[in-house]
Formats: sequence, structure tokens, C-alpha cells
Amino acid sequence: MSFHVLSAEFIHESNTFKRGRTTLRDFAAAVLLDGEAAIAALGHGNTEVAGFLDAARTHGWEMNHVISAHAYPGAPVAREAFDHIAARIIDAARARPYDGILLGLHGSMVPEFTDDGEGELLARLRAAIGRDIPIAVTLDLHAMVSPAMVELADIFVSYKTYPHVDMRLAGQHAGRLLDAAMAGAVKPRTVRAHRPMLEEVNSGRTDVAQTAALYDAAAAHEHEAGILAVSINAGFAEADTSILGPTVLVTYDEAVKGAAARAGEITEAIADRIWQGRKSKANLFLSVEDAALLAKAHKPVNGPLIIADYADNPGAGAYGDATALTAALLAADVEDAVVAPMIDPEAAAELHRHKVGDRVRLAIGGKQDPSFGGGPLELEGEILCLSDGRYIGNGPILNGLESCLGPTAVFRVGGVDILVTTESEQAIDQMQLVTFGIEPSARRVLALKSMQHFRAAFEPIADLVVVCDSGALATPQATKRPYVKAQRPIFPLDPDMEL
Repeated sequence: MSFHVLSAEFIHESNTFKRGRTTLRDFAAAVLLDGEAAIAALGHGNTEVAGFLDAARTHGWEMNHVISAHAYPGAPVAREAFDHIAARIIDAARARPYDGILLGLHGSMVPEFTDDGEGELLARLRAAIGRDIPIAVTLDLHAMVSPAMVELADIFVSYKTYPHVDMRLAGQHAGRLLDAAMAGAVKPRTVRAHRPMLEEVNSGRTDVAQTAALYDAAAAHEHEAGILAVSINAGFAEADTSILGPTVLVTYDEAVKGAAARAGEITEAIADRIWQGRKSKANLFLSVEDAALLAKAHKPVNGPLIIADYADNPGAGAYGDATALTAALLAADVEDAVVAPMIDPEAAAELHRHKVGDRVRLAIGGKQDPSFGGGPLELEGEILCLSDGRYIGNGPILNGLESCLGPTAVFRVGGVDILVTTESEQAIDQMQLVTFGIEPSARRVLALKSMQHFRAAFEPIADLVVVCDSGALATPQATKRPYVKAQRPIFPLDPDMEL
């Protein structure tokens, strides 16, 4: 029997402290593609939709992929954008009968009108199709999972790696479970455990032994009878919502005797381990001044010094235009350094009014919210490269996918080359530099705006990696962000709380 499956992706990680709204234009600047176009662009890479297609081929489904909509992490999603994309999915679900639905979601999408974007989407979908059709969902490791989400969908599979390199595997896993559910071989249900924390202490880093052990345990439990998927969601501290915090989900087979009770035991045991480890942070955060001094003294042996500007990570919805680290590198007269990216559409446009080789004076960075990470820098330098910003990634995360930074320039100021971009992306792939004439392995210092994803592509070429807190919007000092909706007490805002 050939099953008819509807699939879609609707992915956004919303930083509620960021000014503005994420609009349809922001989705279009990243990924806003109808079925066949989405499959052509994303179906060959390390994506959930590629995993869905793998499952469809393996199990012989007729799969209708409706839409892939991804916007880069940013401000809350505008109502009109949410309604438009959600309607595409709902209308397709109503248009014909389906045996199952497969959704690639993030889990931390916050529209401007609700704390729970994924719960809202699932509620609308259930209102359209009823309760009998199984729904399988993939989630980012940084999901905030609400009770409503678990009630409305049957199967959940989250990534198990950070840096995220298993998106396709997650899609395949969700597809296998959906096929079994459609065939009546399993009766999937999901249970949830939650702890009152902004996020898991190491944000789900799977290169940290303490946190990696949690994900190893999750994978081991999936071999138990009746346990179909174990997902550990580290949470997203940059979203001020009533559903903040890490969660553990276990999707189990209701038809297997004892599986429900065992699923509950697993969720609570792993959640307890997350809570007990809440004060064991792996990162040591340098000031920008100390990072610059280290950069000044660095003598390459096997590669560059990498300074991760953790706080200005566009991948957490930060503006990506904080200037504190750049200013410190320039003040210390650091040579042969790269800052990437500096997201400043105004500066990129001004540089594109000139030509390669011109010397230009202009204000760079710090224009979105100077109170987080510093104001604009008045700099004079030379234009080394001008580009439309298109590149094809070749690292473990992007793996052949095409992306675009918009009008882009490389601007040399003293000993520092600044990659000035229009669109928002974190430093995630070496081709974000190589395409624009910067060979990362040959440089002394790489100052990369990223928390963790940079490690997948850049850590293998590094002499040393350090992490810096530039005071930008994604600062690890959570008390600098004005939480209002977070349910108190919550760790670490209330550091002495106990359960």
C-alpha cells in the first residue's frame, strides 16, 4: 500500500529581545520555496526535507511537499508572515486526504501574537484535519516545547548534535516512525518533562562531555522496547516566553506494555540530570580586551587563533553588528585578522558605491542597538572585494547548499579585514570567507560571530579556540536582558532556587 504524505518546513528561532519583526521578506531572503523548488534547492543536502525524501523513497510514499519556509533567527514573526505560511500548509492539508503529515519545525518560533508558534500551527492543522491522522515533527535541538505541542502531534524527533550536523538523519528518523504509525505497526504518543531553567547549562553542546552524555543516553534508550525516539531540547534563552526552558520528550509505542511508564521514567531521569548539572558551564568567556591581547600575541603553529564572538551570534537572533570586539582588535594593532560577519546593510551599500582598491571612510556596525555591543565605528580603509554575496557551502552543516549574504564587501582597516554583509548569517562555513578572497587557514586570527556552529567547519583548522562576551544581545549574562514573561523562579535569573 502506498501512503499519501504531506510534508512542509516552517522554521524560525525568535529572539524576542530583538527590535522589529521577522517578515515575509526575511523568509524570502533565506528560504521561501514551494514544493518542487524547495526539493530542488534543499532535497540533496543536510536538511530535514532531504530526510523526508529519503523516507518517501524507502517506503514508497506519494509525498506532497508543500513549502519550505526558513528565516534566519531574528525578531518575533509578524502575524501576516505566520498566517500566510501557515495557511499554505493548512490549505494543502484540506485539499485532499492524507495518511500522515511530516513537519520540519524549529520549536522556538514566537509570533508577535503568541508565545507558542509551533503550538499555534499544530492547533490550526488539527482543526482542519481532525485527530486521527498521525503528525510527525522534527525539531531543532534548541526547541522550547510546550504541553500543547505534545498534545497535538504524535511523533517528535529533535537533532542530537550541536553544532547541528544531523538534520537529514532527524528527518529520516521521523519518516520511519510516521510510516510505522500509518501502517498501524505502532501507536505513537509523546511525554514531556521540563525544568525551570532558561536553557541547558551548555546550550546543548555535544562537544562537552557532560552534555554529550545526555544525548548518548537518549540514543541508547531508543533501543529499548517500545521507546521510539528520545529528544533532549536545550531551550532558547533569548526568547522571553511563558514556555522557556529545556525539555525532554520521549515518543513511545502505546501498544507496548509498560512503554508509557518507561517513557515517563526516562524523561524525568534525563531532566533531573539537566537540572543537577545547571552550574557546570564549560565556556570561559573572555572580555574583548583580553581576547584582543591574546590575538596580538598569537604566533600561529598549525592554524589561526579563533575568537568566537558568542554574544553577537546572528544564529541566536543577535544583530551581528556589535563593534566591541572589532574596536578592541584595532586598538591593539592586531595584524592579519578577520572579522566575519559584520552585518550592516547600510555600510555594504556604501561600499558598493565604490570600486575595489578605493580607500573609503564610513561608519560600520553598531547601528541597530548600540547599548548591546557598542556603537558605530568611524573607519577608513581599503575595499578588497565586492560581491553579490552568493556562495556554496562545503562544510558539515551546509554541505553543498547555496546561500546568499546579499551585497558583500571585504574592507581592510589596518591589520583587520572586515567581511561586511547585508543579510544575516552567522559564521558557519569556510566558504563564507574563501568565496570573497579570504583563506581562513592562512590567517593569524579569525574573529567569528557565532556561539557554537562555527566549530563544525573552523575548529579543525584552528591552533586555539576562545570564546568572547562582547556584551551584544546574546550575551551569556542573561540578567542584562529584561525578561517579563518568563515564569519565575527560573535559573539562573534566580540562582539560589531549588525544586
